[in-house]
Amino acid sequence: MRIFHPLPFARRAVALGVAIALAACSTLPPYSPPTVAVPAHYAGAPTAQPGWNVAAPADAALRGAWWTVFGDTDLNALEARVDVSNQTVQKAVANLQQARAMVDYQRAGFMPTIGAGVAQSRSRVSQNKLGSSLAGKTTPDYLVGLTASWEPDVFGRVRDAVAGAQASAQASAADLQAVKLSVTAELATDYFSLRSLDTQKQLLDDTVRAYADALKLLQQQLAAGAIDASAVAQAATQLESTRTQDADIDVSRAQLQHAIATLVGESASTFTLPPRVQSFADVPAIPPGLPSQLLERRPDIAASERRVAAANAQIGEAHAAFFPDLVLSASVGFESSFFAPWLSAPSLFWSLGPQLVGTLFDGGKRSASLRGANAQYDGTVADYRQTVLVAFQQVEDELSALNTLASEVDSQKRATDAADLSLRLTTNRFKAGAVSYLDVVTAQTIALTNRRLADQIAARRMEATVALLKALGGGWQDGAGGVGSASAGSAGGVDSAPRSHG
Repeated sequence: MRIFHPLPFARRAVALGVAIALAACSTLPPYSPPTVAVPAHYAGAPTAQPGWNVAAPADAALRGAWWTVFGDTDLNALEARVDVSNQTVQKAVANLQQARAMVDYQRAGFMPTIGAGVAQSRSRVSQNKLGSSLAGKTTPDYLVGLTASWEPDVFGRVRDAVAGAQASAQASAADLQAVKLSVTAELATDYFSLRSLDTQKQLLDDTVRAYADALKLLQQQLAAGAIDASAVAQAATQLESTRTQDADIDVSRAQLQHAIATLVGESASTFTLPPRVQSFADVPAIPPGLPSQLLERRPDIAASERRVAAANAQIGEAHAAFFPDLVLSASVGFESSFFAPWLSAPSLFWSLGPQLVGTLFDGGKRSASLRGANAQYDGTVADYRQTVLVAFQQVEDELSALNTLASEVDSQKRATDAADLSLRLTTNRFKAGAVSYLDVVTAQTIALTNRRLADQIAARRMEATVALLKALGGGWQDGAGGVGSASAGSAGGVDSAPRSHG
């Protein structure tokens, strides 16, 4: 009698599966990043400035500490705490780790699944079961075995799933960079707003002291009969009104300090930032580069494009569902009704064989899934183009704001100088008895308002510079130590992209 050996057959089956896998066709549609209309230059961009070089974008380029361009050591120390302690950033890191784990999960589909089991049972066959030799008997069963199954990726279903997971992971990586950029920009904006309040606080403190001294002098003059009581009343009113403005600064500063504490991951109850008067005279000039570079520098644009690639891969998965699944399965083990010979050669059993399974009718479920995948792709393309449009709008907004604020700084300086001169002249005329103290109060109010307005415009200019850096996708250190531009994650990071609707 001829004995059949399973090993040669197993080798032939595995070889067949490998050959099929190597000859597999792909259902992934061809992909390239969606096209968008890109202007040749920014409408509000100034002419190129010497000393600035725009770095060549690259996916591997590291984003630098763009905030160091402001040269503020306190800001640098605060920004360094964002990556470590900010909880929004930590959540984005966790999302990235989850997305990368999903890539490994999908890649596992290329590998076989192997299981093992041990079982012991007792069973009794009905005594009334005709034609059974075990009728009315109770028999034990001891079983130990291994099972293995492998589904060759014949039509690219697993490859499409891996491609989609990789694109989603890249989108999560870009999301992380976008979150970091947003948080660091918000921190810089709050910091400069707080320093502006410190400057205004000192201005109001000095003004309150000056008004208090003036009130004492007027009270002495009133006691000497040199002036009437109306001048004293006007001075007292102005003093208390200024004290109210001074106290209101404390409320706004406390709120900004609490916001900064949250951004750096510290309790607002324990965080303090000592007051410091800071001049905003030196505002760094930021070269915006070319609009085409914005597509590579902005992490949110990169994330949106990667989601288009992921949606394209889902179309491939929907296509693959129309093809049958080939599964190679095998099992081997020992089974016996008696424990003693359980693991002996006569108790050996095995099975090996391929299985080809396909769906013949599903009521249109797969077609609907394919239409849905195509619609989802179209939606992600629209999201991508909208993200690009918003990015261009943000850059143009900040360029326009900086151009306008630069003019406002100059005109406001002239207004402040004129108000200070008017105050000095009016005060001298009051001392000479040529005008009433009401004229002095009016001149003081105008001078104080213009000083505060000058500082507020300078602070807004710093905040607009921060907003421009954020709109441009952040800054990177170039070789000369300046802030250049680089890639936040290129819009075309995976070798896949426009798919054809099927």
